[in-house]
Amino acid sequence: MKHEVFEKNSLLLLVCALIVVSIGGIVQIAPLFWIDSTIEKVKGMRPYSPLELAGRDIYVREGCYNCHSQMIRTLKDEVERYGHYSLAAESMYDHPFQWGSKRTGPDLARVGGKYSDQWHVEHMINPRSVVPESIMPGYPWLARTALDYGNVAENLKTLKLLGVPYDDEMIANAKADVEAQTNPESKDAKALLARYPKAKVGKFDAQSDKITELDAVVAYLQMLGTLVDFASFDASGPNLR
Repeated sequence: MKHEVFEKNSLLLLVCALIVVSIGGIVQIAPLFWIDSTIEKVKGMRPYSPLELAGRDIYVREGCYNCHSQMIRTLKDEVERYGHYSLAAESMYDHPFQWGSKRTGPDLARVGGKYSDQWHVEHMINPRSVVPESIMPGYPWLARTALDYGNVAENLKTLKLLGVPYDDEMIANAKADVEAQTNPESKDAKALLARYPKAKVGKFDAQSDKITELDAVVAYLQMLGTLVDFASFDASGPNLR
C-alpha cells in the first residue's frame, strides 16, 4: 500500500495513527501491572520519624521548595558540588516529593550533617548572620512557635494508607517519639532509634522549655541525605533490603 492512500484519506490516517499509538502505549504501560513497584528499595531507607515529618510539613508550609530542590542530577558539576546523585528510593516516602531543578538557593538533598544544629538555627533566624551574601528571608517565628504535634499519630495513619510502612507501634508511640527526639536524656530515645535508625536526637534549637517548630525543621534538614551509605552503595549491584 502506497503512502498516498494515507495522505489523501485523513480518516484512515487518524485511525492508523491511533492504532500505532495504542500499541506503543500498551507495550510501555502493561508491564507495570505485573510489578509491585518501579522503585528499587535501597538499604537504609526508612519512613520519617514523627519529628522529621512535622519538620517536613513546616518546610512545605513555608514554601522552602520554591527556592530549594532536593534532587541532585547525574551531571558532573552537580555531583562534585552536592555529592552522590539522588536515588528514586530516597523520595519513595515523600508525599509530595521535593524534586526539581530550579534553585534560587542550593539543593538540600545532602544537607544533613553538613552543618551543626546551631548553624541551622542561626541560618533560619537570620540567614545573613552565617551567609552574608544570602538573599533568603529569615524565619525567626519558628523559634518562638511551639510545635503542635497533637495530631502526629493521625498523620502517620494517613501516610500508612498511602503505602508508607508505618506500623502500629510507630503510630502508637508517635507523640512520645517527638518528645524523645528532642530530649537526649529521655528513656525513650533508645526505642526511638530502634524504630527510626540514624535519627538525630538533640535539643536542636537549645530551648529546654518547649519543643518548637524550629526543632522540627532542623531535625528534618539534618536527616536529608544521611540514610543511604553511599560508601558501600553499588549502583550496578544488589542494594535491596
